[in-house]
Amino acid sequence: MLIRKESELTYADVTPRSVYINRRQLLYGVAAAGAAAALSNRIHRIVLLQNTVFAASSFPNLVKSPFSTTEKPSSFSDVSHYNNFYEFGTDKSDPARNAQKLKTSPWLVSVEGEVKKPRKFSLDEIIKLAPLEERIYRHRCVERWSIVVPWIGYSLSTLIKQFELTPKARYVAFQSYFDPGQMPEAKYGGIDFPYVEGLRIDEAMNPLTLLCFGMYGDVLPPQDGAPVRMVIPWKYGYKSIKSIVKIRFQETEPPTTWNRYAPNEYGFYSNVNPNVDHPRWSQARERRLGDILTKPTVIFNGYGDQVASLYSGMDLKKFH
Repeated sequence: MLIRKESELTYADVTPRSVYINRRQLLYGVAAAGAAAALSNRIHRIVLLQNTVFAASSFPNLVKSPFSTTEKPSSFSDVSHYNNFYEFGTDKSDPARNAQKLKTSPWLVSVEGEVKKPRKFSLDEIIKLAPLEERIYRHRCVERWSIVVPWIGYSLSTLIKQFELTPKARYVAFQSYFDPGQMPEAKYGGIDFPYVEGLRIDEAMNPLTLLCFGMYGDVLPPQDGAPVRMVIPWKYGYKSIKSIVKIRFQETEPPTTWNRYAPNEYGFYSNVNPNVDHPRWSQARERRLGDILTKPTVIFNGYGDQVASLYSGMDLKKFH
């Protein structure tokens, strides 16, 4: 498997000398680029709506969430064109290019395991279980970059409360959709598919844990996890599993894709912790996608007041 170590600078951080020498050309170029980007985003969203049941009109009465950060959201273009989704390629730009034909309708999510009445939900059924909120969350990748996104969804606990869990239900496991026919790039990913993740039940029941159906007032783009994904803002990004088809409650700790692939690098808990370095890079600082300067990483990604009690008494270096 090829894992690239990202540079501290990207194409967005460097302006060619031929551009900045002529100020007028730069101003014209910025205006033209802005218009082109706006048109591109509009066309991109139209394409998404052709492949997904829920359009922006499906989210007409979003509830104002008390969990939102006041930080400025990252640009839609950045968030939808810089992704980890190995089913569609290992380069950050691959998913936006390769995921657009993913068929997301019809879609079923199976809820099973240690529940009294397992069942399957259609996307329409699962999305209507609760009022949808727009939550502006900080989101941190395992590498050095971070984003701020207005996600749309409701707390996973709302879904869990629909079921009578058995006393053995101590963990919840998630599984992503996988179809080699729609995801031919997956054979180069170097990891096992389908992608799997997991949480302890108390983590899953925390109100910050979001079952997510959209972002930026619209449906999720395929590369960002359409049509339903998790968002767990105090953990590294790979815990927020995309394109979910199975939720299973169980007694034992479930395997997770990256922990199974490299347990010395990726722990089961994967909480944002500046004091626990990845073996190949420091986690002490981060750079917001689209920015040049870095800033210190904050424990639990700044959500410590809401989640630190979940890990009271645990060695967070050992249980990383």
